[in-house]
Amino acid sequence: MRILQLIDSLNPGGAEKMAVNYANSLAEVIDFSALITTRSEGELKAQISKNVSYLFLNKKITLDLFAILKLYFFIKKNKIEIIHAHSSSFFLATLMKILMPKLYLIWHDHYGNSDFLEQRNLKVIQKCSKYFNLIIAVNEKLQKWAVTNLQSKKVIYLPNFIIDNPENSFQKLTTLKGNSSQRILCLANLRSQKNHEMLLEVAQKIKKDFPDWTFHLVGKDFQDAYSNKIKTNIIKYNLQNNVYIYGTCTDIKHIIKQSNIGILTSKSEGLPLAILEYGLYELPVILTSVGEIPKLITTNDLGFLIPTNDTNEFYKALVNMIKNDKLREVMQANYSTFVKNNFSDKAILEKYLKNIT
Repeated sequence: MRILQLIDSLNPGGAEKMAVNYANSLAEVIDFSALITTRSEGELKAQISKNVSYLFLNKKITLDLFAILKLYFFIKKNKIEIIHAHSSSFFLATLMKILMPKLYLIWHDHYGNSDFLEQRNLKVIQKCSKYFNLIIAVNEKLQKWAVTNLQSKKVIYLPNFIIDNPENSFQKLTTLKGNSSQRILCLANLRSQKNHEMLLEVAQKIKKDFPDWTFHLVGKDFQDAYSNKIKTNIIKYNLQNNVYIYGTCTDIKHIIKQSNIGILTSKSEGLPLAILEYGLYELPVILTSVGEIPKLITTNDLGFLIPTNDTNEFYKALVNMIKNDKLREVMQANYSTFVKNNFSDKAILEKYLKNIT
């Protein structure tokens, strides 16, 4: 089997990480695994396995003839059988399917605002979907949406999975600020759906009662209006010594190992890789109940699950963890075991390969 992962960039993000994860994991079990990025490279390029064939198209415009031909000849030369297109890369993949009808085309829908699907633009996806042999949705809401709105005959739900990349396990680039035993980590790009406004509300409450505990925001800073609002509010609420923004970081394992509690305050999600990374690297969690997140906190001993925008309940759960070291240890161990047993690459790839053979 010869499979190509197609993604628009390699900047840190859920879809981008999954493209790399699929390419790396498949390289161990199929004849040929490749990854092509279309528009830009990024920090995740360093995480691509040496066993994966990699190409950058440097696509400048939607119909970039040079990029289209470059992709076409790569597919022909390497006898690609399956294109696995992630997120918005489906358009270029559809062009390849039209040029080479025998190609098996998978579209992987990573849409993060799955709680607000009524706002989604349908036109281009609908037209291209008749060429999709298979649609993979990262949560059941997206699966139902695809069945209802798109033309592909086969739609499945596969959760994201996490792998411990040995090539990057020992990176130690980022030193977190604050007390080493009192750090709260939020792995999330600075996007509105991640609801950092709620995080800052919680941070204000924590500062009053536990001033030595600090919040650490790791994720891409888009330097946009939302980012500026968060930074302005940090100053407005006098949280400069309590909330720190680091931007994009690649040494996630090292960062998690420096932290004591992992949180996510999102108002919409699919299945964020960040919370799987919390489990992989053994961090107790407090998460909002959106998307597929409730499937990870199925019992009370796995972590705290809080309704979105419920600042008071989130604060209470955080106080509970801060005060109770034993509780953190139990939840940390249980959650880590659950994630490793249910969201490994082996378990998900078995289902993946079964659906394309």
